[in-house]
Order: sequence, then structure tokens, then C-alpha cells
Amino acid sequence: MAETRLKIKRWGNNLGVRLPAAIARAAHLEADQSVIVSVEGNQSVIRPVTTQSMTLDERLEGFDPDVHGGEAMRTDAIGNERW
Repeated sequence: MAETRLKIKRWGNNLGVRLPAAIARAAHLEADQSVIVSVEGNQSVIRPVTTQSMTLDERLEGFDPDVHGGEAMRTDAIGNERW
């Protein structure tokens, strides 16, 4: 188990710690990666955000042309297209 002792520092109105490279590597964390920070009992827990691959149907279900801009693809031929 990787372990180190760190000091909490003030960062603006917040508090923060800098993770040493060895700890970040052991936890499989990278710069700019999204994490979830929670409190479980009296422990602070940092978990990476995991994204599950969405199916095409799931992606299309969330598509809204008004929100995402543009227009939905036409399904009827309007010229000499070959499908």
C-alpha cells in the first residue's frame, strides 16, 4: 500500500493537498482526471470517475437538436443520393 503524510494547505477559500507522483501512480490518477471525493466514516476517499461506454441507442436517446445545435439528419433522399 502506498502511503505518505501530507499537510493540508489553503487554496483561496478552499483547502487542498498535492498528491506526490508515486501516490498518484499507485492510485492510477492523472492530471485533469475527474474524481469523486467523499467522506466515509472519518475517512476522506478519492475515487476516479469511471465512464461507461454508451450504446448508439443511448447516445441518440439523449440527442436534442434544440440543445445540441444543428439539425437532425434527414432520412429521406432529396437528390440522387445512393444509400
